[in-house]
Amino acid sequence: MQIFSSREFNQRTSQAQKAAATAPVIITHRGVPAQVLLSYADYQKLTGKPQTALEILQSIEADAADIELEIPPRSSSQRPAVEFE
Repeated sequence: MQIFSSREFNQRTSQAQKAAATAPVIITHRGVPAQVLLSYADYQKLTGKPQTALEILQSIEADAADIELEIPPRSSSQRPAVEFE
């Protein structure tokens, strides 16, 4: 694991990217760790498998079956009268 100061990171971005391909890179701000640069594959391992919108909706579908939604009928007083000429 390499450590770059924010100034070093700004000056040697490509070197930091190459280092992140093998191990996470810590970027410090005034000597304090502020960010971590890591490969996308490592990021996916940390966050889990990315889901598509369809997969998310399918997982919600089972929970949504238990929701009861009562929609009262709209009164005609809420709608403006339509005039055809």
